[in-house]
Amino acid sequence: MRKLKTVTTDDILLKLCQSLSDVLSKATETDVSYSAMVQKINKTSLKPDIGCFVLFDGGFTGLVVTNFTSQAAMELYKEYMQRMGISEDELAVHHTSDEVANILGELMNQVVGDFTGKIGRELKVSITQNQPKMLALNKQILLSVDTNLDRPQARRVSFTTAKNNIFYLEFAMDKTEFIQLEEFEQDTQDTDSIFESAKLEQQKENAKNQKLNDINDQDLFDQLGI
Repeated sequence: MRKLKTVTTDDILLKLCQSLSDVLSKATETDVSYSAMVQKINKTSLKPDIGCFVLFDGGFTGLVVTNFTSQAAMELYKEYMQRMGISEDELAVHHTSDEVANILGELMNQVVGDFTGKIGRELKVSITQNQPKMLALNKQILLSVDTNLDRPQARRVSFTTAKNNIFYLEFAMDKTEFIQLEEFEQDTQDTDSIFESAKLEQQKENAKNQKLNDINDQDLFDQLGI
């Protein structure tokens, strides 16, 4: 058979960087970009101020970590929530708030969905992942993939928000190559559809919470005879 194309670990990292940049840019309607330079590192770790990790398994095993400064986390959180119609005075004011972790976790879930979709379409490889875990931190925590990797590789890429706040993506997986032997058709699904679906779900959740708040307020008024 004629070899058509080889996809390496760094090609997979590039797809992950594209997913992270595309989803966050669309979710916040701002420009989130990544560096053209990638750094080789020995170990992945969660770092202050707020970090997230996701484990992959299936066609390949890997670990994805994102480390946000408090400024980057709050910028992305506020931009996303305001695009959802939430007013400034209703927003959390500190990066340690559970709401900030929940929203960033949801955004990372969208990123992972976009990434796994691209991998499935372009490499015909199926991977599964756990729910992203967000943690507010005041010290560094080392993380490793819970499996025996023959030739582990780890990379770090820096990202920049519209307001020039920095956050980092760290990626660890076994050194690997996917070799395409034949041409095949690729299904298409754009990032917009993923974001729009998530936006509708968030709006439904906000409407549900508002309705519950209205009911609780009315019950209180009834008890007070107002």
